[in-house]
Amino acid sequence: MGILDFLSKQFVDVIDWVEQPGDLAIRYPLADREIQNGAQLTVREGQKAFFYDQGRIADVFDAGLHTLDTANLPLLTALQNWDKAFQSPFKSDLYFFTTKEQAGLKWGTPQPITVRDKEFGPLRIRAFGSYSFRIDNVPVFAAKLMGTLEKLTVADVEPQLRGAITTALATGLGGGQTAFVDLAGDQAAMSARMLDAVKPAFEAWGLTPCSFFVESLSLPEAVQEYLDKGSSMRVIGDLDKYVRFQTAEAIPIAAAQSGGVAGIGAGAAAGLAIGQSMMGAGGAAAPAEDPYEMIQKLHGLLTVGAITQEEFDAKKTALLAKIG
Repeated sequence: MGILDFLSKQFVDVIDWVEQPGDLAIRYPLADREIQNGAQLTVREGQKAFFYDQGRIADVFDAGLHTLDTANLPLLTALQNWDKAFQSPFKSDLYFFTTKEQAGLKWGTPQPITVRDKEFGPLRIRAFGSYSFRIDNVPVFAAKLMGTLEKLTVADVEPQLRGAITTALATGLGGGQTAFVDLAGDQAAMSARMLDAVKPAFEAWGLTPCSFFVESLSLPEAVQEYLDKGSSMRVIGDLDKYVRFQTAEAIPIAAAQSGGVAGIGAGAAAGLAIGQSMMGAGGAAAPAEDPYEMIQKLHGLLTVGAITQEEFDAKKTALLAKIG
């Protein structure tokens, strides 16, 4: 080494890491610089510093201010055979890791997951939500994900995490033990189950899922429209009752209009006729209703003023003629 190289050589005596949002780990950029004996190492809250010697973990430092000497580097000192006072600068791989919770991360199903629903049969479900995690087992994380990289961020590991979440979701829903309507109605319980389901995959990378939220469960639009129609029919129930209800609802509305109650007589009779025709299947004629029941219905319309006395008498005469 020339004299100029020696004079320009830098000895590191202050070491710290100011992490940025999304940072997970960094290999401290020592390059050819050597750490000075007695250097000050600052490890902030939520950080850990790991010294490596020839690929092996030598010493670990938690939050605090540390002076790097033989007292504070016992394993590295033994590995380097410093049996005398530690005087000269030394080289070592130094990594910082953050153990803070990484919150506000989003997950979703890129493709619908096919599940066998206990009520509707096979369904394709989409799901979305958020989650958070933190580094819990640094040695495992360093070996599985960090390796010899200079830096690792949340964005670098998110694709793997989202893949694990999708797999856990498909496994958890694929059995069809819980109906879709129950899943959507109790997302808090489903979130708790999913948190337990993703834990093994996260722990294999040295991570711990801190929170997991299912914020939305949805079906394809065509399926949702079909279910909406089914729900409407179940609410309507008996079609004849529904037509009667609609007719009764129309009476006060029509009465408030210029034609008055008498003006809706034809409309009310038409409503009854439509209801009777719809009860027939495939355009076939509906079963003939008993004339006495029809007279009773007409009398009800007469009572509320929906038809006139003349209309009632004429219809009554026609019905009684059929009996005779």
